[in-house]
Amino acid sequence: MDSHSLKLFLSLADNLHFGKTSREQHVSPSALSRSIKQLEDELGAPLFVRDSRSVQLTREGQQFREYASEAMSGWHAIRQRLMQDQLDLHGELSLYCSVTASYSFLYDILSSFRLDYPRIEMKLHTGDPAKAVERVQQGLEDLAIGARPDNLPAGVEFQSITRSELRFIGPQSPQLLTEEQRRQPTAQSWKDVPMILSEEGLARTRTDRWLKSHGIKPRIYAQVSGNEAIVSMVSLGFGIGVVPQIVLDNSPLTARIRIYDIQPPLAAYDIGLFALEKRLKDPLIAAFWNRRQ
Repeated sequence: MDSHSLKLFLSLADNLHFGKTSREQHVSPSALSRSIKQLEDELGAPLFVRDSRSVQLTREGQQFREYASEAMSGWHAIRQRLMQDQLDLHGELSLYCSVTASYSFLYDILSSFRLDYPRIEMKLHTGDPAKAVERVQQGLEDLAIGARPDNLPAGVEFQSITRSELRFIGPQSPQLLTEEQRRQPTAQSWKDVPMILSEEGLARTRTDRWLKSHGIKPRIYAQVSGNEAIVSMVSLGFGIGVVPQIVLDNSPLTARIRIYDIQPPLAAYDIGLFALEKRLKDPLIAAFWNRRQ
């Protein structure tokens, strides 16, 4: 097994698509298939289940992905450690964050980092911030930006960047909450209030906790992935939602929504950077983690 084969395997394990992986890794589909088949022959176990429509990791493939991720991390770490001059650090770092984070504060972070390490290439992936910790744990990303969970998983390090309040929002029109509903939320007064909530993540956890504390069984109009989608649906008048203030500060739809002052407020977000503790020894990851503030 060589690093090239492991790199192809990890890319396919991420994409679960032979065509996309071939294009990204600049190899022919046949060469990719041969490489995967060689790995499977050497391991004596199938790594993928594939048919004409889908590709899935087998149980053995999931176990091998953990090994391959650690092996590649170790390879990159020792290669970079042998470099004498820190300014000569070069290679690639993958970073995962939401679209909002990418244009809220990532520009300032990357501007100073690029000045210090011009030869390190950043590979940015955007998506639901609720997936930030999971993607780092699975080895899909070197670093990720998201909200710190109430209980940080073992082996994951967190570095705070900023804080953001969580806000109840509704459309400018129609008015979906009366003053009485805002002032004294109860199970009876909120039973017909349509709500648009995150499918998962810290905002959903804290919203569910707030609703339970008031005895409210929510009427859920929709469950969506990503805060931007919540703001969009709320602006169209489909219901009320909960999003971080930082999303509203950067949304083009701010003028079409209203913020509800509902007491007690939801606990604020602590937004920051995630990385695996064991990978902070990698010079590239350490360089970003210890960047100039």
